[in-house]
Amino acid sequence: MSVNKIYIPLLIILAGCGTAQKSDQEIFSEQQREVLDPVKDVELELEIPELEKQLIAQGLVDVAEVIPGILVDLKYSTTDNFFGQDVYGELTKAYLQPEVAERLLKAQKMLKKEYPNYTLLVYDGVRPASVQQILWDNLDKPDSLKPLYVADPKVGSLHNFGVAVDLTIFDMQADSTLDMGTGYDYFGYPAYPDREDQMLAEGKLNPAQIDNRELLRKVMTSNGFAGIGSEWWHFNAFSRKEAGEKFKIVK
Repeated sequence: MSVNKIYIPLLIILAGCGTAQKSDQEIFSEQQREVLDPVKDVELELEIPELEKQLIAQGLVDVAEVIPGILVDLKYSTTDNFFGQDVYGELTKAYLQPEVAERLLKAQKMLKKEYPNYTLLVYDGVRPASVQQILWDNLDKPDSLKPLYVADPKVGSLHNFGVAVDLTIFDMQADSTLDMGTGYDYFGYPAYPDREDQMLAEGKLNPAQIDNRELLRKVMTSNGFAGIGSEWWHFNAFSRKEAGEKFKIVK
């Protein structure tokens, strides 16, 4: 028997061993994908708050998912609001009706085109009727005065339909919101768009603050939203009549 005939089978055996080791690794990787990936998906699904699941089931969309660069600071998911209470719990994302989110996307694009360092910052979107009831029940005012501060749940507000949004403008370069003269949820004439001329004359607002508000109004009203007279931050995509015809109140 020649030397070559002895060594060739050995080489084949060694090569076969190497191939077997690689195959084992591939099998192990496949098992990892089959076993671990589904577990990961289940864990992610469990992390979605129950309220958020309900909003998704009712057809609303997460504005941060459909509007590039937009920021969200959901004030009613903190204690930094008029009521001083967190009423949204684990919900930290702002949801709106898809048609409303499309309009908001156009407003964001318009703002970014004119001011690349600016972006919209959403304070509130849809407000489910269940949350509206909590706000109404916890407002320390007589029932006759409560409608001045929060909509009666029996009647509902445009927030309850998912067609209203509260927001401001954030300057990415300065790392701060634009100065609008008052904070969010401020109750008083300085927050009223209808009283800006008066507040300017009285020195309670300055021209720069009004200019910032006018910029916000311009990008919103140019893209299908309407403001209201008492809150510079609030914009509606539909009238009450239109909202009632097109959508249901979000539970």
